[in-house]
Amino acid sequence: MPELVRPFAALRPVPEQADAVAAPPYDVLNTEEARTRAEGKPHSFLHISKPEIDLPPGTDVYAQEVYNKGAENLRRLVDSGVLMREDKPCYYAYRLTMGDHTQTGVAMAASASAYDANDIRKHEFTRPKKEDDRVNQITALNAQTGPVLLAYKSSAAVKAVLDTVTASAATYDVTADDGVGHAIWVINDDAQIAALTEAFNAMPALYIADGHHRSAAGSRVAKTKPDVENAQYFLTVAYADDEMNILDYNRVIKDLNGLTATDLLAKIGERFDVTRTDGEAKPAKPTQFGMYLDGAWYQLDLHADYVPQDDPVGRLDVSLLHANLIEPLLGIADPRTDERIDFVGGIRGLGELEKRVNSGEMAVGFALFATSMADLMAVADAGEVMPPKSTWFEPKLADGLLSHVLD
Repeated sequence: MPELVRPFAALRPVPEQADAVAAPPYDVLNTEEARTRAEGKPHSFLHISKPEIDLPPGTDVYAQEVYNKGAENLRRLVDSGVLMREDKPCYYAYRLTMGDHTQTGVAMAASASAYDANDIRKHEFTRPKKEDDRVNQITALNAQTGPVLLAYKSSAAVKAVLDTVTASAATYDVTADDGVGHAIWVINDDAQIAALTEAFNAMPALYIADGHHRSAAGSRVAKTKPDVENAQYFLTVAYADDEMNILDYNRVIKDLNGLTATDLLAKIGERFDVTRTDGEAKPAKPTQFGMYLDGAWYQLDLHADYVPQDDPVGRLDVSLLHANLIEPLLGIADPRTDERIDFVGGIRGLGELEKRVNSGEMAVGFALFATSMADLMAVADAGEVMPPKSTWFEPKLADGLLSHVLD
């Protein structure tokens, strides 16, 4: 079997600084939000992941000086003793807790060669500009600092190691500003390291859940440094598929494509059973949708003969809504480029759909049933890609608690 993963010597905070260092992922905050969040926090990893906050307002976030500033800030944290380098390659148990939901995974270095061979499988297209940004960031820092979120099919061998490791006190136990808990245990026992290496490398595949641009950038960087062993791997945290939490990813549309609300409801009724509800119409199963239109919620149940069961992409709820309503009735052919459509992560709740429609900003909102991990894996196994904004994973990994140095 080809090698999928291996342990790595993490660059990580000394335990007493973990809370001060931990930061949200680089791509969930804009520059001003990051500037505000990092104010008065000189050790926040936002100074590395969003280094434009330490440069004059208006600085191009893709300018080389931004990447250079990030590298300078990283060196400062290392030189001041805030960050330390592990003295041997290890794995790391990483537990995320959000409300009643808990998931425990393994942080590890994933093989760029395995990614190139599609043994680490993708389900999204990437955009060159975002790839370039991550390549430039990794190159300037000589490190990968934003972990890729991976999934694997549940493994008793991995769970046995994690259960043993997490029975003791965590090395870090940080609660972020959003209330999400991040607990990390260093796995430095040789037998446990060997057991995890054997278990993961026996798997037929790993699956990218979140972090397609970081994965693609890791592969590109590996090719520019063929003689640097660490550079042939990229930073990941993998969770069992049955522990991961996917939320709905909903849609709002700016206008009704020239239709009245009455006309739209009539046309929808040709392919869906339409039921007006007393309150929020949160879908309870696949092929069921909620719609907020003209101050009212409706439950939409797609007729079964419009569901292509043998097509792993076509049977996704995001595909079904688009093919049977958004494109033919509302005239949106390409949701990647059409400015009439916007997307609302399920973490915001259905009230956000109501708010945006009631404000007049949008004309109609659609609530979807969350994509399943089984469907995501089926798409990846088929070598296909999902429609844009198909999955919203929560909780999210932190930046700064574990980094992978390339030298």
